[in-house]
Amino acid sequence: MPRPRKKRKVNHPPKMQGFKPFGISFCDSDQIIMKYEEFETIKLVIYDALPQETAADKMEVSRPTLTRIYNSALQKVGQAFVEGKSIIIDGGTFEFNKDWFKCKRCFKLIDSDEDTSKCGDCPPLDQEELINLNI
Repeated sequence: MPRPRKKRKVNHPPKMQGFKPFGISFCDSDQIIMKYEEFETIKLVIYDALPQETAADKMEVSRPTLTRIYNSALQKVGQAFVEGKSIIIDGGTFEFNKDWFKCKRCFKLIDSDEDTSKCGDCPPLDQEELINLNI
């Protein structure tokens, strides 16, 4: 029996739930599931331009493990790009460094100790909006 997977550290959730190709409706495209830790490796290694050793330290995994996760993510991005598939970011073996919530009005990410459904940057809600958002 293999040992259980260690949870990978993810700094914060992505701003979107996925990505879809231009010119193809979402319901017509096939989908590829990208795990949160795969998204995090793309962010750290490509976007933040960190060496893999540093990115592995941030995610609290070994460098070979980071490389395997990174190669899987690149393969999924390449397949989605070439075949015109949508990418859905969901699942995986991960934990966030802190608790995150999303504003129900503007979808801004909020790091907070308590579940907040409003970010503070949005104007006050009127009664109808409160009912619609179930706040």
